[in-house]
Amino acid sequence: MPPVRRLTAILAADVAAYSRLMGADEEGTHERLQSHFRELVNPKITEHRGRVVKNTGDGFLAEFASVVDAVRCAVEVQKGMADRDPGLPEGRRIRFRIGVNLGDVIAEDEDIFGDGVNVAALAEAGGICVSRVVRDQVRDKLAFSFEDMGDQQVKNIARPVRVYKVRQSGAPKEVTSAIQPSLALPDKPSVAVLPFTNMSADPEQEFFADGIAEDVITALSRYPSLFVIARNSSFTYKGRAVDVKQVGRELGVCYVLEGSLRTAGNRVRVTAQLVEADIGRHVWADRYDRDLADIFAMQDEIAEAVTIAVAPAVADAELHRALRKPPENLDAWAAFQRGLWHVSKFTVEDNAIAQRFFQQAIELDPTFARGHMGLAWAEIQAANVFQTRSLLDAQGSIEALARRAVALDNSDSEARSWLGFTLLLAGDHKGALVEAERALALSPNLAIAHAVRGGILIYSGRPKDGVAALQQYLRLDPRDPFVGTYLLQVSIGHYFSGDYETAVEVVKQVIRSYPGNPLSYRWLPAALGQLGRIDEAKEALQEALTVAPGIFDLYVSRRAPWFRQEDHAHMVEGLRKAGWRGQ
Repeated sequence: MPPVRRLTAILAADVAAYSRLMGADEEGTHERLQSHFRELVNPKITEHRGRVVKNTGDGFLAEFASVVDAVRCAVEVQKGMADRDPGLPEGRRIRFRIGVNLGDVIAEDEDIFGDGVNVAALAEAGGICVSRVVRDQVRDKLAFSFEDMGDQQVKNIARPVRVYKVRQSGAPKEVTSAIQPSLALPDKPSVAVLPFTNMSADPEQEFFADGIAEDVITALSRYPSLFVIARNSSFTYKGRAVDVKQVGRELGVCYVLEGSLRTAGNRVRVTAQLVEADIGRHVWADRYDRDLADIFAMQDEIAEAVTIAVAPAVADAELHRALRKPPENLDAWAAFQRGLWHVSKFTVEDNAIAQRFFQQAIELDPTFARGHMGLAWAEIQAANVFQTRSLLDAQGSIEALARRAVALDNSDSEARSWLGFTLLLAGDHKGALVEAERALALSPNLAIAHAVRGGILIYSGRPKDGVAALQQYLRLDPRDPFVGTYLLQVSIGHYFSGDYETAVEVVKQVIRSYPGNPLSYRWLPAALGQLGRIDEAKEALQEALTVAPGIFDLYVSRRAPWFRQEDHAHMVEGLRKAGWRGQ
């Protein structure tokens, strides 16, 4: 039997900022939402000859035989909602986003499915939007005006849909092109931090909520990889129930960070969530419970925790955004992101693809510092890890790329970090440390700067300090796709410190997680040899010689420029105890 289809008017609604409201007061939000359904929404749908198809947890779906009835019902529901929850501040009130569309749907077990269901997501908090076909059906039958929102991309609908906002009063009959045009997105990941909502009964906590948001804005602004909207613009949304899609359009950002604060006795709970604005996808969320003993110290602690979590979450989301674009449509930033994704895979093939994407980023925008930085990293891996070219031959071009990146953007702390790394490879420990310290002065919470500094310190004769710096990197960015590279540095730091047991544990973890990285294998037999675990050491040595024979020729038989004489001898000593009989 073919599915049952019918043409129907669809009214869909959801609650604006539902996750934030539930995170701050789960039981209270649920109870109030159910009350709205019982006392307002369901009676209005019945009054206008509609049928509730289903409640969706954070909203509802209804269908009507008449488009006119559906729009009238939507308007009356929104008018009724404006008068509800009068004793609550605006940030705690439930506000629906409602959309109305006319579509051909599949009816199945009292549920309906079809393209028309998804238009509702375009509405703003407290507002109504309708598709063009709905506007055309009701424009001469109802005394409402319509504001043209232009063509909008709707989930699961391939072609853009013309959408109109219902204006209930105070506007001419038809409004076209009245909406403020969306701002163009910057050429780097962009974030707006909305003022955190004070969900507590104590208005004195308002300053605390504002302080957290301000501190997060300030901290994120120190990341050169991010474009962060200034406080004055973000705080224009204070006290308003807003939709992140609207914020994204009005401020021209990819990501919106919102949060709330609630106190109970001497405890405070802060929730925060990062949303990809154009599609409403939640990228990250977390909750922080603290004592109120020292409110300002606690404010700093929470702001730092949020900042540390958000920056890597944005970086991860940018990788996925870039992967959604076909290669022929890449801009310089997206090409760079695609390159990062491939270079993180630690294979010869992916590294070669990464080089092409980074080169494409440079060709698309020669002034884009990150393109030069990315190509430098891919060339380092080609020479240092996969040996598809000579590191000696590549050193000059790698350093030139890193210096070009810094010259293009002198304030880019990531570029300075990579310049420090290239100087380390050349054996310039002092110059490398200067660049890493400059990077940290620009961005104290920049994970890669801590990682590079850690490696420099390890090879400069300060292995314990280097391990501490790398631990700070791991705290700041535990999900970095390049974490295997720096975990290896941690194991080397423990080896040079004489902590061979820990070196063995860490390098085993690296080999298990990143078997394609040949640089790690020689350190396991060396550490086992130092511990006197000779049988294990011989077995590990045989595996190392099988998997990565070229590494022994480059870095054991000969001393690499970044190794001090005594550190190289220390490594060779462990390998000889494991049974190595090379030069």
